[in-house]
Amino acid sequence: MVDSLGSWQYNEHMTQTQTDNFLQWTGAVAIVLGHTFNAMGPVMYPWNIIVFAIGTVMFLLWALRVGNRPQLMVNVVSLAIGILGLVKAIS
Repeated sequence: MVDSLGSWQYNEHMTQTQTDNFLQWTGAVAIVLGHTFNAMGPVMYPWNIIVFAIGTVMFLLWALRVGNRPQLMVNVVSLAIGILGLVKAIS
């Protein structure tokens, strides 16, 4: 928060909108990073899947918070696919 003098004030509690924005932006950055890792090729496996999973979880949490059912379904399916990929990478 910025007061009328332009100096920063510490606020220990994020608003609901700030939390939603944090979840969305963190998810977006992770998804873009996951695509970047995919473009780098097999050398980034399984890190690309891990980063995609982090982004998907962020968007899943956001979808739960705001009640966006279509986005919730996309993220549940994406997370399931990613978990299968991680299991394949580990075994």
